[in-house]
Amino acid sequence: MLVVAGAPAAPAAAKPRIKISGGLTQPVFSYKNAIREYVWVQSPVDSDGDGKKDRVRVDIIRPKETNSGLKVPVIMHESPYFDEPGAGFENDHKKYDANGNPTKFPLWYDNYFVPRGYAFVSVDMIGTRLSDGCPTSGGPSDVLGGKAVIDWLNGRATAYDAKGNPVKATWTTGSTGMIGHSYEGGLAIGVAGTGVPGLKTIVPLAGTTNWYDQWRMNGTITWFKGGQEWLARRVDLDPEEKCAAVHQRMIKGEDDATGNYNAYWHELDYRTGPVSNVRNVRASVFSVVGMQDRNVTADQFSTWWAGLPRGVQRKAWVTQYGHLDPFWGRRDVWVNTLHKWFDHELMGVRNDIMRQPRADVQLGPDRWITQADWPAPTRTATLRPQHDGSLGRKPSTGIGGYLETKQSEAAMAGDPGTAQPYRLAFLTPALKNVVRMSGTPSVSLRVKLDKPTANLGVLLVDYGQDTRLNSRGPGQGLKFIDGKDCVGEGTADDDGCYRRAADDTVTSGFEVVSRGIMDAQNHKSLSRTTPLTPGKSYQITWSMLPQDYEFKAGHRLGLVLTGTDADLGDAETGTGAKVTVDLAGTSVSLPLVAGTSSGN
Repeated sequence: MLVVAGAPAAPAAAKPRIKISGGLTQPVFSYKNAIREYVWVQSPVDSDGDGKKDRVRVDIIRPKETNSGLKVPVIMHESPYFDEPGAGFENDHKKYDANGNPTKFPLWYDNYFVPRGYAFVSVDMIGTRLSDGCPTSGGPSDVLGGKAVIDWLNGRATAYDAKGNPVKATWTTGSTGMIGHSYEGGLAIGVAGTGVPGLKTIVPLAGTTNWYDQWRMNGTITWFKGGQEWLARRVDLDPEEKCAAVHQRMIKGEDDATGNYNAYWHELDYRTGPVSNVRNVRASVFSVVGMQDRNVTADQFSTWWAGLPRGVQRKAWVTQYGHLDPFWGRRDVWVNTLHKWFDHELMGVRNDIMRQPRADVQLGPDRWITQADWPAPTRTATLRPQHDGSLGRKPSTGIGGYLETKQSEAAMAGDPGTAQPYRLAFLTPALKNVVRMSGTPSVSLRVKLDKPTANLGVLLVDYGQDTRLNSRGPGQGLKFIDGKDCVGEGTADDDGCYRRAADDTVTSGFEVVSRGIMDAQNHKSLSRTTPLTPGKSYQITWSMLPQDYEFKAGHRLGLVLTGTDADLGDAETGTGAKVTVDLAGTSVSLPLVAGTSSGN
């Protein structure tokens, strides 16, 4: 280049910058021209026992300006679902170009956040898609593979390109947020429980926190036997022989013969386990739970949430949906709230997200409230079943009984005024005022059995004609409607457009609000069985599933004592035991929000 003496210097190129306006990052970077690449991160585990450490496939999209000095935070979505069944409500899959670089990333996070100055990394969980190894249904290798990616993003682990050359993540600040639904949410929770530096926040949507509770409920087996092995097989399309030994270890560890908690399950416990432990969480938490979720039940959230260290910043959405991502149920509010959250936690943007109430709570179709925390402040109300079939506060007398068999919840709770051999039903009078329950109810039964054990089932029911979310329907409380929303920017391969959905409602005479079941021989411990002596009286107390639910004035609150819950799966068949209930020693304790009362 010819330089003329005395001529003014050419202006320096403007340094690329992230733009912030109104407390939010703005879409100033090109999605179409973003860098799309992949690496394999070296993990510390050999999950398939082939003598080599597993490599984790990481697909990356980042603003092209990161090649010119811009450093950006990372949103990370680790999933086992990219092969089978696909990610999200529409079962998204990845696409690649001829060089193996990704051209489509499942879900909308890349379309929306990359133009706003984020990198997005899509991680094939160990044993799935293009990563090495075997999936272990929440086991240590699942967690440590994700942790290795965080380590690489922060300069503590090694990654390789397609030619085997080491690659450093020089384009990132290292600040990472993990997000995911169901198993994916569990991975975020599991990685956070390692305390890995660089993981600044997690957004688990219906995420698993304890894999024993995924397939068990107080010693009973839910869904079906062999659940861990089934899940591992479902997400892994490799030949069966590759992971056969891993599957055998899982079958042995599950111990379906007893349903007990053991060392295998403890290793997969992200609340108190040795690999991931809630006490080690340092990342902030934005958690979403469906109180009517039958897949990942709400106690997965509530128990872990209560155990978080006090200094952990947190936020929650508590819904009445089933097993759903809120993107489908409250899209505009969700996208805006998540945007604020990531900007605050990963970019350090000063906005109002932490000044907003901590909890958004859904009380019914299209009805949301906010409150300072979850659960709401409550007092405990204890109700006792009466010999005349009523439910109230006064002391009780009398004896009742039923045969422990397997029934659907519709049969257990339906037509409560008609005697049935498989249940006892008790109802309050019509409620004089609205009653809201927030938290975890518990039940205490004084029972005698004519066999060494029985599955003791309990339902808490709202009786009264009403329009309710159809959380048991095919859409888990939602239904598709006409139209699509394009979220962020797109390309021909990845348009970022998704179908719209709305609340799916049903008019019904009752709703099962909470449920609980206990294998009576586990009444002392989930780790060992203690068969009951037939004819001897026992006091058995346990927690039901948490809820945040409003019983309307004029409705009746019901308690149903019953047996094996067919809605919780096919594994249990019922024992046929005769259960004799001493009503004087039987009660249900409800966490009622201050200012509401059962009124009876």
